[in-house]
Formats: sequence, structure tokens, C-alpha cells
Amino acid sequence: MAVPKKRTSLSKKHIRKNIWKRKGFWAGLKAFSLAKSLSTGKTKSFLGGQLKNKNLG
Repeated sequence: MAVPKKRTSLSKKHIRKNIWKRKGFWAGLKAFSLAKSLSTGKTKSFLGGQLKNKNLG
């Protein structure tokens, strides 16, 4: 016979949710930073920016 599991406490639920939100925040921040560096042409870590500069020069 199946027995229901104990309920997760609200504090654990909030902690897990905050961790999940923080991961999304940092991913968005990195994406925005990369887009900004690509638009200015000052990127060093992205291959597309280097190829674009070689074609122009």
C-alpha cells in the first residue's frame, strides 16, 4: 500500500525556488554582457566577434 511522503517545509521550498531564480538571473546577465560586448566589438571570448573583425580588416 502506498504511503504519502511528508510535506516539504515552506522554508526549503523557498530556498530551492531562490536557487532556481538565481541561476536564471546569472544566465541572463551573462547573455546580456556577451551581447553588449559583441555589439561594441570588444569581445575576447566569443568566436563570432573575432571572425567579424578579421573580415572587416
